[in-house]
Amino acid sequence: MSAAGPGNWLAVAAAAHVRRGRAGGFMQVCHGKAAPLRRLKPGDRIAYYSPSEQPGQRDGLQAFTAIGLVAEGAVVQVVMAPGFQPWRRRVAWLAAQEVSIRPLLARLDLTAAGGNWGYRLRFGLLPIGAVDMARIAESMGVVLPFG
Repeated sequence: MSAAGPGNWLAVAAAAHVRRGRAGGFMQVCHGKAAPLRRLKPGDRIAYYSPSEQPGQRDGLQAFTAIGLVAEGAVVQVVMAPGFQPWRRRVAWLAAQEVSIRPLLARLDLTAAGGNWGYRLRFGLLPIGAVDMARIAESMGVVLPFG
C-alpha cells in the first residue's frame, strides 16, 4: 500500500482458474508470468473478472468471481506440470458472491464509455479506479476494509 492508499487492480481469468486460486489463497495472471504480479503491493485490492467458466470458452459468463487483498510476501514460482512453472502471489480472499458484470456496465468507468471495453482486459491485469473497485465490491456483497 502506498502513502496514497492501496492500489486497485482487475485481473482476468476463467472462473475455474480463479476458483482454484481462491481455494489455495493465491492469484496467477497472464499464463503464469511473474512481471505483472510484481506490480502489486501488499494491501492492494484485487478483483477478478471472468469472461468464461473455462479457458477458451465463449459461454458468456462475464462475471466478477473473486475479490481480496494482496498479502505480504514475494512472488513465488510453483511447478504445476512438466514444462509449466507459473508464478503466484498470495492473496487474502474475501467472502464474496460471484456476480454478473452486466448490471454494472453503465456504472463503471472501465465500461461506461461503451464500445469494446473488453479490449482493455486483454492484458490480464490492469489498474482500475477506487470508485470502480468500491462498486465491484458492493455488487459482490463485500465491504472493503479500508479506503
